[in-house]
Amino acid sequence: MFTKHEPRFALTILLVLAFFIPTFFTPSLAAAGDGSLSSPYSVSQAIANQDSTVKTVSGYVTGQPTSANTVVTSGYPNDYAIALADSSSETNNAKMVYVQIPASFRSEFGLKTNPSLKGKKITVTGTLSAYFTHPGLKDVSAMFSGNDSPEPETPGVGSYYDSASGKSGLALKNALHQIIDDHSEISYSNVWDALRKTDEDPNNTNNVILLYTGRSQGKTMNGSGVNDWNREHVWAKSHGDFGTTLGPGTDLHHLRPTDVSVNSTRNNLDFDNGGFEHTEAIGNYYDSDSWEPRDSVKGDVARMLFYMAVRYEGVAGEVDLELNNQVNNGTAPYHGKLAVLLEWNEQDPVDAFERNRNEIIYNEYQHNRNPFIDHPEWAAAIWQ
Repeated sequence: MFTKHEPRFALTILLVLAFFIPTFFTPSLAAAGDGSLSSPYSVSQAIANQDSTVKTVSGYVTGQPTSANTVVTSGYPNDYAIALADSSSETNNAKMVYVQIPASFRSEFGLKTNPSLKGKKITVTGTLSAYFTHPGLKDVSAMFSGNDSPEPETPGVGSYYDSASGKSGLALKNALHQIIDDHSEISYSNVWDALRKTDEDPNNTNNVILLYTGRSQGKTMNGSGVNDWNREHVWAKSHGDFGTTLGPGTDLHHLRPTDVSVNSTRNNLDFDNGGFEHTEAIGNYYDSDSWEPRDSVKGDVARMLFYMAVRYEGVAGEVDLELNNQVNNGTAPYHGKLAVLLEWNEQDPVDAFERNRNEIIYNEYQHNRNPFIDHPEWAAAIWQ
C-alpha cells in the first residue's frame, strides 16, 4: 500500500528522471537533410542510403581510408580518398563514409597535400555507392569546404549572366557558352534517379510526368517494357553521334522521361509542324522526317535544343551542335527546324515545371542553367 508521502516521492523521482534522461540519451546532433545542396545528408544518412543515387553529404574529415577497415590519421599515402563522419572526433569507421576523390579535386581536398583538412567540415556531391566495400560516395561532382554549402547565385543582372548582359548574336551565344560550359557531369545510369526528381509530378510525388504524353506515371515504372518510361534524348543522340557518353549523352537539360513506344516512334526525327496524330500520344504529330510535340511542351522542346546548341561548341573534344532549318539531318551534328523552334518558343511560354527543373539541375546535379528558361528572349537575339 502507498503511504500519504508516496505520491510526493514519486513526483520527485519523475522530475529527477526528466532532468537526467536527456543527458544520457541525447540523439546524434547531425541534422537530417534531403540530400540536396541546400539540405545535405548527414553521414549517418549517407551510410543508411547506399542506393546509387546522387546526393549531397556534409561531414567532418576524419582521415584517409586505405582499406575497408582502416582509416589512417597521419602519414597520408596519397590524395585519393577521405573519410567523413558526423563528429570531428569520430574513431569508429563504421560511422564513416568513404569519399573517392576525383583527380580534379585532389589538389584541394586530398589529405597528403592538405593534412590540415582533418577535423574540418566539408560538403560533397556524388553517388552513394560502396568504396573499399564500405559505405561510400563516388563519382564526385562537387566538393566544398566550410560549415555550410555555398548559396547558389540567383540568376540575373550582376550575377550568373553578368558577362552576357547587353550582347546579341554570336557574341551573346559565345558569352552564354562560357557561362554554362564545364558543368558537373553524371553517368547515364544515374540519369534514371535524376529524372525521378527533375520531372516529378507536382501533384503526386510518387510519379513523373512523361514529356510527350503528359501522363503521370510511377517513378519506378521505368525500363524497356511496352508501357514503361525511358530516357529520351530530345536532341536526338544520333544527331552528332554522341550516344550516351558523358556530356551531351547524359545532359539533364535535354533528357526527359517518355513512354517507351512513343520514344521509339519519335526516334531521331527532327522537329517541325504537321503529320499524323500519334494514337497513344494524343496531340503529337509525326511523319517520315519530323515530330511535332503537344502544344504545352512545344516551348520546352525548343528551349532544350537552344541550350544544346549553345552548350556544345566543339571545345575540348566535345561535339559541335548547331541548329538549322532542315529536317532529315541524320547523323550530322545538326537539328531542325530552327524557324519552327523559334515560333514554339514564343507560342508556349516558360512555365513553373520548366523553372523547377532548371533549379534542380542547377542546384543538385550539373550546377549550370538553361539560359533560355531564364531568358527566353535570348533565342531571338541569337538566331533571328
